[in-house]
Amino acid sequence: MISKRSKRIRYKLKKVSSRKRLTVFRSNNHLYAQAIDDLKGVTIASASSLEKELVNSKSAKKELAEIIGKNIAKRLIEKGIKEVAFDKGEYKYHGLIKILAESARAEGLNF
Repeated sequence: MISKRSKRIRYKLKKVSSRKRLTVFRSNNHLYAQAIDDLKGVTIASASSLEKELVNSKSAKKELAEIIGKNIAKRLIEKGIKEVAFDKGEYKYHGLIKILAESARAEGLNF
């Protein structure tokens, strides 16, 4: 079920921006990020804490969030996308979400 906050955020992003959307999802155990092209309805790139090199590492959640942010930024820049709209969904811009966003910005993404 999509919460009121995430509906409101998504509506504003789609209405105002024609950029690709960088969406973040957080479960109790894992963190996921994906870039979506809303016009085509296609996922362009994704990164998560379930990738092979990250599952075997004994990193803390904050370190994983930073690595995931860097990975998604590198994959998007390789595909020629430097500007995205950050969709934090129902989460506050704080904690793991903030760490992921700041590491993606540090790698060269603009949002």
